[in-house]
Amino acid sequence: MYRRFGEVDAAKTSPLYEGVTIAVSNSEEALHAIETVPARKRNPAVILAALHDLALAGRAPALAEAYAAADAGAAAEAAIDTLVGMTDAVAAIATSRKLRTNVTGRQPVLYPAIAEAARRAGATTVGLIDIACSAGFNLNVDSVGITYSNGQTLGDATSPVQLQASVVGDRPIPEQAMPKVVTRVGIDLNPVDVTDEDEARWLRACQEPERAARLEAEIALAATNPPLLLQGDAIEVLPDAFARIPVDALPVVTTTWALSSFSLENRLRFLHRLDEAAVGRAVAWVSVEGVGVAPAIPTFGDRHASGHSIIGIAVFEGAALKAEAVGRCWSRGRLLAWLALEEGDAHRG
Repeated sequence: MYRRFGEVDAAKTSPLYEGVTIAVSNSEEALHAIETVPARKRNPAVILAALHDLALAGRAPALAEAYAAADAGAAAEAAIDTLVGMTDAVAAIATSRKLRTNVTGRQPVLYPAIAEAARRAGATTVGLIDIACSAGFNLNVDSVGITYSNGQTLGDATSPVQLQASVVGDRPIPEQAMPKVVTRVGIDLNPVDVTDEDEARWLRACQEPERAARLEAEIALAATNPPLLLQGDAIEVLPDAFARIPVDALPVVTTTWALSSFSLENRLRFLHRLDEAAVGRAVAWVSVEGVGVAPAIPTFGDRHASGHSIIGIAVFEGAALKAEAVGRCWSRGRLLAWLALEEGDAHRG
């Protein structure tokens, strides 16, 4: 399991974790230490996060130094030493903590889709509601700078958070600016308050060391403009979230790879919640989900489990629902193809 993680998963994103996990897979002592952790907590992502947490807390200085120097060889040696010498501490962290999978950098997909949803609804101000927000990074989508591989730029060029994404195909990204965001609400079963030192450190621990700089910038940005975080089941909490959006602003609900954890029944209940909220006001939904996961969003005829996701826009207004697939994306939004049909030709729910 550790060798595969290093050679397949980490090899794509983290040379440090590639080196650490392959070294661990070759160390009987390290594997024996991991066997002291409950079986459900032995997977590489959890153990790596526990080790990273010890490094960030100053309890594993050699590992922290190796990560800071981006020295994969030294990191592998220090990780094994930490596993063997601090087995109980690693096990305690792995057992007591819930892994945070806050992959940053979804804004290059969200920004043009939210702006397009607002344009279609004729909105001049929006209130954002992000499902499974955790740390709320998506809610600062208007406050980051985005550069696409075709030379287009969106957002704030002066922001400390600057993101890049590759455009697939020759169709440009819509360039309209996002309207003013007047409210930011996140819903999560276990939201992360980035102003809490302990929670912020664990959030850092769950990311690869190579992503530290960008994560720090995103944490700082979220801390300067913290969203309202509502804890609970999204379907039950959504009415409260809608009530927080001013009546003259368009509520825009965003889901990014969140609905796959919902049963089909609950996905339909989620859609019904949006429809209920559209009595007396327009409501928009921007979805970035696997093929066929988002109810009412067309799929271009793509097959399930095809390796990419569908970018969808739905506008609910009274009894009418206009839903369209506007693009595809890969690698959690690092590559995207904008494929929106011409005005008036959109698929309708």
